[in-house]
Amino acid sequence: MANVIALSVLVLVFVISTVRSVNMGALALVAAFVVGTLVFTVDTSEILDGFPASLFVILVGVTYLFALARNNGTVDWIIHAAVRAVRGRVALVPWAMFAVCAAVTAMGAVSPAAVAIIAPVAMGFATRYRIHPMLMGFMVVQGATAGSFSPIGIFGVITNDVMRQNGLPSSPALLFVSTFAAAAVVAAIAYVSFGGRALIARGASERVLVSAVGNASGGGDTITGSGAGDSSKGGGKSSVGTAPHEGALNLERRLTLLGLASLALGALVFDLDVGFTALTVAVLLTLIFPASARGAVDKISWGTVLLIGGIVTYVALLQNQNTVQWLGDSVAHVGIPLLAAFLICLIGAIVSAFASTTGILGALIPLAIPFLMTGQVNATGLVIALAISSSLVDCSPFSTNGALVVANAAPEERDVVFGLTMRWGMTIMVVTPILAWLLFVVPWSV
Repeated sequence: MANVIALSVLVLVFVISTVRSVNMGALALVAAFVVGTLVFTVDTSEILDGFPASLFVILVGVTYLFALARNNGTVDWIIHAAVRAVRGRVALVPWAMFAVCAAVTAMGAVSPAAVAIIAPVAMGFATRYRIHPMLMGFMVVQGATAGSFSPIGIFGVITNDVMRQNGLPSSPALLFVSTFAAAAVVAAIAYVSFGGRALIARGASERVLVSAVGNASGGGDTITGSGAGDSSKGGGKSSVGTAPHEGALNLERRLTLLGLASLALGALVFDLDVGFTALTVAVLLTLIFPASARGAVDKISWGTVLLIGGIVTYVALLQNQNTVQWLGDSVAHVGIPLLAAFLICLIGAIVSAFASTTGILGALIPLAIPFLMTGQVNATGLVIALAISSSLVDCSPFSTNGALVVANAAPEERDVVFGLTMRWGMTIMVVTPILAWLLFVVPWSV
């Protein structure tokens, strides 16, 4: 009964926050307190054990560092350099971000680390050059997911190890190809849905691009036009190399770039904590250049931090009280193997949208062992379906990757990006398990 109440309250949190103007994270923290103390009879210290301290530090550290980089013009310089690198072919930039994230995670980087480093620059580029932030955010997140299931990627290593430990057949190459293709398809859908064709229609010339930005009017979709307004202040004209923040590299910008490179090197090569490394770089820059640091702390996405912290704390309470385990056990005892396989994929998608994909992959595959051992469901097909279902939902604003996208969106666009990310994330959460089940489980098991 306690498990049913706890799950019902989670649903109620979403309903109330949608109908009323209240931060979902604050509501979730209250729910965690009420359900934890009255339903599960645990003290507040145990409830707070589920607070995502590492995610808090990542969100604060990364957004603080890039607030400094925006203040001193480093982000604008990087964006300008990116335009020159693609020779004005701005339509290719989202796919370049997808490829970079996929390559980094395929080499073994943790997915949130790659997104934390690349998302701020990508989202800044999107704002400046009128690319829909949802398009850029999805390309970054799905790129990180696409590479994570390589044989040496974090998700790939976890999934293949669980299979081997339980004596089940595994196909690392097939797992990687299947999940990469699924992430690429979602990225392509986002590209088409959020203005990719319009980007292609702009043309390849950097001169055409900059002219469009400089002379854009305020009409049309406000979220895609905000960057134009920023770059056309003071006369409505803009040209490469003349914007106030696009000049030559000064000492401050050089040190900021060195700090960003140190963040990437530390996280991806030396496995340093992304959040603490970012905070360290930010504090050092603040000490050296205090003038540029004014207002940077205020630009940290505190509302997003509260939202994500509250939701993850509540879900962690459910995990610690074995509510998720209870749900998985109930599914595992379903008498129809194909139906049980579908429910496992659905649970993986739902829980992973709010919690750790890594933890879900390690927890749900063992839950499926009893009926996988019967041979009635193809083990490789189910694991691929579960991997796809659990990872594509990382675009949810309640996951680390989705939260980083929302936190690094322009302040005036953040609420819209959050709403769109939540709707798309919830849609993927429902649709992906169905398609993955139909493509990888049913044909291989009948």
